[in-house]
Amino acid sequence: MLKKYFTTKGIEAGCDEAGRGCLAGPVVAAAVILPRKINKQLAMLDDSKKLNEKQRNELRPIIEKHALAYAIGIVSNTEIDKINILKASFLAMHRALDQLKMKADLLLIDGNRFTPFKTIPHECIIKGDGKYLAIAAASILAKTYRDEIMESLHVQFPVYEWNKNKGYPTILHRNRIEKYGTCAQHRMSFNLVNTQLELKFYPGITTASAPKH
Repeated sequence: MLKKYFTTKGIEAGCDEAGRGCLAGPVVAAAVILPRKINKQLAMLDDSKKLNEKQRNELRPIIEKHALAYAIGIVSNTEIDKINILKASFLAMHRALDQLKMKADLLLIDGNRFTPFKTIPHECIIKGDGKYLAIAAASILAKTYRDEIMESLHVQFPVYEWNKNKGYPTILHRNRIEKYGTCAQHRMSFNLVNTQLELKFYPGITTASAPKH
């Protein structure tokens, strides 16, 4: 079972992101404040990477119902290209924290680095999503919200099959980039394929139908 809190007093917000290693789409972060008294449903939380899609989708409404506060922050692929993915991940967390309806006394950050948010102290915890409930909750929300975004983008750019790979650098995704080129949702600062010199640009579904695949 994951730990309920880092300290015995104060309000703690868990923060995590999803999509950092993707070739396309935004990076999405979540900030979650859980009650001190954890019920049985929240006690079932775990690192989103250890859960399957069905489990994550079942846990999301439980988190949203029982959390004292939660918020989502999004940084687009074009912003990622401008400031780099590490800064974009921190920015997404900051945007989520800015939207929380409660002020936290301590931030629990998944990972080993973070840019301070205002004057609120923080603790960076490596693999924190597998150690603390609040971070696990944030990891589940970030993952499910980002998956929804990529499934929506799949409708416009079906050739990349983002409904399956969610923009991660799978062999299929890279092969589709080589075949159809890039689109407006790709992170051009990333190594999309072995060579990017002659990549085409795929505009997605506009007035013409998508290429068959």
